[in-house]
Amino acid sequence: MSVVKIFPRAEAPLQAPATRPAAGIHERVAGTPADCTCPQTTDSYPLDRAFHAMLARFTGGISPVALSLAWLDWGAHLAAAPQHQMELFRNIFRDSGRFLEAAAHATSKEPWSVIRPQARDRRFKDRQWEAAPFNLLAQAFLLTERWWHDATTGIRGVSHANEAIVEFSMRQMLDMLAPSNFAATNPQVLEKAFQSGGENFVFGWQNWCSDLMRLLSGSKLAGEDQFVVGKTVAASPGKVVYRNSLIELIQYHPTTAQVRPEPILIVPAWIMKYYILDLSPQNSLVKYLTAQGFTVFAISWRNPDANDRDVAFDDYRKLGVMAALDMIGQIVPGRKIHALGYCLGGTLLSIAAAAMARDGDSRLGTVTLLAAQTDFTEAGELTLFINESQVAFLEDMMWQRGYLDTTQMAGAFQLLRSNELIWSRLSRDYLMGDGSPPSDLMAWNADATRLPYRMHSEYLRKLFLNDDLAEGRYRVECRSVSLSDIHTPMFVVGTLADHVAPWRSVYKIHYQVDADVTFLLTSGGHNAGVVAPPQEEGHFYQVLTKAADAPYVGADEWLKLAPRIEGSWWPEWTNWLAARSGAPCDPPQIGLGDALGLPDAPGDYVHT
Repeated sequence: MSVVKIFPRAEAPLQAPATRPAAGIHERVAGTPADCTCPQTTDSYPLDRAFHAMLARFTGGISPVALSLAWLDWGAHLAAAPQHQMELFRNIFRDSGRFLEAAAHATSKEPWSVIRPQARDRRFKDRQWEAAPFNLLAQAFLLTERWWHDATTGIRGVSHANEAIVEFSMRQMLDMLAPSNFAATNPQVLEKAFQSGGENFVFGWQNWCSDLMRLLSGSKLAGEDQFVVGKTVAASPGKVVYRNSLIELIQYHPTTAQVRPEPILIVPAWIMKYYILDLSPQNSLVKYLTAQGFTVFAISWRNPDANDRDVAFDDYRKLGVMAALDMIGQIVPGRKIHALGYCLGGTLLSIAAAAMARDGDSRLGTVTLLAAQTDFTEAGELTLFINESQVAFLEDMMWQRGYLDTTQMAGAFQLLRSNELIWSRLSRDYLMGDGSPPSDLMAWNADATRLPYRMHSEYLRKLFLNDDLAEGRYRVECRSVSLSDIHTPMFVVGTLADHVAPWRSVYKIHYQVDADVTFLLTSGGHNAGVVAPPQEEGHFYQVLTKAADAPYVGADEWLKLAPRIEGSWWPEWTNWLAARSGAPCDPPQIGLGDALGLPDAPGDYVHT
């Protein structure tokens, strides 16, 4: 193994003393130089902005102009495509003929179908949907769904972005009308009502009233009170060793006699509470890492409010990643640091790593990115909400409040998987009367955060809308940064069913950095794929390492080449870290002397 020289660096003063009480973030950074590339936040046309903000309350934050333009683009091009129209009419007659022919055998004991649901569509999987007349209802709905998909896609001349918006919005409307959503057309509901004497509707009404009261009062979901932050979740023992106006840095107590000399820094996304990686003890990544002999630090972001409207995206880099690295460097001096970034935290970490590489700062020993994008041209269905009209609409909505509300962000993520997160839950809770069994992941998901106005605007424009980072235009402290400057070994994780950061988008890191990249694709989605403890069954992954000087392999070719391995990806990653770490040594001290006045883990910011 080659020896990497650690370049000396000047010690920068921390943004705030460790024990100083947190004030508004904008107060803390008021004296720092502004990023010369950041647009000035002005209150131009305040009446227009106030009108848009009022309109957003009735549209759920969706720009009606963006939606109208998309439908106009689709409708105008379809109207000018007579042959395509004829093809759609032929499809109607074809599907109707097949449906009527199959309907003659609807009462047959043998299962029949004209069309099968998609693999992820579980609405009509149960045996009750095979009996007449429910099989007819399901088949008619699926045929209608397919016809509208054909009608809204493949129209020559329609922009890809507008086509995606039209197809997505039509899919949402159809999902509302699915026969599984109504008691009279859902055989599972009718069977449950017959068996229980209608008690399911009584329980469903109680569930609805309970959810309504919870919504009005802002209280937790039923059963979530068993997941208490600091007791049953986020319960790994540790201490807050540093605090500024934006973060608390937690250092976890070692659980082994000796530890690896290189500490791990976890950079979570600030659109979620950090303890997604420290849930219950049986599925806590933090607990698993300390049990493997690693010293673990984690950033806990403060939940901003209206006073923090002018906090910039780069403030999260300076007061977050860089401040944490400075403090870790004081607690464990002279050691390389394994940095891990999850979701948006991974995007921020990649920017920080590129800026550090540009400036000759070699403190990072490895970089791990979990479901994190650095190129946003194929960022999945989230891009449906990102165009100039939509971003301007969101900016005006945030301008009035000073932040993006938690319900707006949660609603956008739920729409991406409306079948699973909205309609199936309504059917289970209100029609079947079963209720949703509480889980630590659900409790964490409900513990939402806000996003400052300026930061989120810069994130949407620079990264999502303009893709500045991938195209070399992103600037840090008035100078451009490039991911190609990163030569640090990287471990990058994508999840197979990720709707937030599609794995093929995450995979693009291969041709952006000049480093050895170990790419791992794991089963599951954006959250459940990452939270994959070894003792939990059903997980599998594929993994391959590409050397920095090796030829590029496309995502589809990679999928064929990478071997499939049953089990959790966590041991694969910790083995990779151990191979790039020194021999075990005595654990470091917990914090510095001025950390005595700070609380134990999970700290105070997680409760804001």
